[in-house]
Amino acid sequence: MPKKKSEESKSNNKGAVRPDGRKVDELRPVKMEVGVIERANGSAYVEFGKTKVVAAVYGPEPMHPRHLADPEKAVLICRYNMLPFSVEDRKKPGPDRRSIEISKVIKDALSTIVALEEFPKCMISVDMVVLQADAGTRVAALTAASLALADAGIPMREMMSAVACGRANGKIVVDLTKEEEDAEDAVDVPVAMSSLTKKIALLQMDGDMTLEEFEEILNKAEEACSKIYDMQREALLNKYEKEGKEVNINDE
Repeated sequence: MPKKKSEESKSNNKGAVRPDGRKVDELRPVKMEVGVIERANGSAYVEFGKTKVVAAVYGPEPMHPRHLADPEKAVLICRYNMLPFSVEDRKKPGPDRRSIEISKVIKDALSTIVALEEFPKCMISVDMVVLQADAGTRVAALTAASLALADAGIPMREMMSAVACGRANGKIVVDLTKEEEDAEDAVDVPVAMSSLTKKIALLQMDGDMTLEEFEEILNKAEEACSKIYDMQREALLNKYEKEGKEVNINDE
């Protein structure tokens, strides 16, 4: 029976149109800009459709309090938060259980690419704020954080891109909206992937699916992350071109 559902899903994918008019493998309109916060060492603004996130990076700087410093590497501090007006029903201000969980998974993902060993006894802070939410806030925040770290000049082994893929209305789709997340058969799979080695640094799942559907979701996520990385690279190049600076982003 599950196999039949998977076969139906694949047949429905061909030429399918989603509620907002996109194809199944099409991202929402994406906007990226770096250097948006003057007082931060690095910053970025990212839009995935109606989801809007800003990220700011501070550091590296001496760790405070000092007894929490790591003598071998920097401590990466990640804070994800949603503003009260970011959702339709006003959210209570301040961190909650969900924001603490998302902060942790983003920190774990970014720790795989940031060269923390370059800055012993220091801390690097990454603050991510959701201005407006329409699904995919954690992947938009992670994408913005990676851009902000690059803008701050923090050494990284590679960039990181993230997207949410899954199933909605019988179709395997890329970059779900809130409407699709609320579909009766919805499956939501946030994925973060490194730009060069294509290693998965974040993989979560909400819902049930077949093995065939899972493999298709991962394949679509890899393709989408490659497109998002190209946009990240372009956003960084655009900033330095405007400032008249030379920059070398190594793709090898």
